[in-house]
Amino acid sequence: MTLLHDRRSFVSALASATGLAALDAQVSAQAPARGPAAAQFDLTWFDAFKGVHKQMYDYGTYELPGDTRPLRFVMNYLDTYRDVFGLEGASVNTAVGASRSAFPLNVSDAIWQKYKIGERFKIDDPTTKQPAVRNIFLTEGGPASIKALQARGTVFWQCNVALTAIAGQIAQSVGAPAADVRAELIAGLNPGVHLVPAHVMAIGIAQERGFTYMKT
Repeated sequence: MTLLHDRRSFVSALASATGLAALDAQVSAQAPARGPAAAQFDLTWFDAFKGVHKQMYDYGTYELPGDTRPLRFVMNYLDTYRDVFGLEGASVNTAVGASRSAFPLNVSDAIWQKYKIGERFKIDDPTTKQPAVRNIFLTEGGPASIKALQARGTVFWQCNVALTAIAGQIAQSVGAPAADVRAELIAGLNPGVHLVPAHVMAIGIAQERGFTYMKT
């Protein structure tokens, strides 16, 4: 009787092990391969943030029209840590993530002019009162401008999913290959802007690195 019980236990254990092996094989087959696609994106820059205080700003759906100082939230965070605690530079880290409606933040004057970004996104130039043909957020707004914040260590990222969709829309409207427009948009990102696979992914990575989150 004991021998029969031991045999049944062995057979049951063997069946369980076989089932687990089959399940592992199935999961492995379904898992995304780590190949050339992963190599397109360098995300190691997230590891450079060593500050005790870190906050990222989600501009994924921020409506830019009518607001000439959309980055004032980032400026206020940096200013108050400086003024209240005397902390700035590497001690306080900020990151700005842009997706669809905030895409114009991240591209150069040349892209704004060629593809009529102001007209497409309904953003007027405060000087001309006409659809902007330059990135008015680069220097407009003084200390709340892109260049001013970058000088204080703020990092900007751009969602690749959104950029690809926008490239497709532009390509259709101008009659150009989507791949060519996408390549041009990537080349036309402002200096220092990081292209990330997806905005939602970058938010998660930032939080894993200790960033607090603010939805703008």
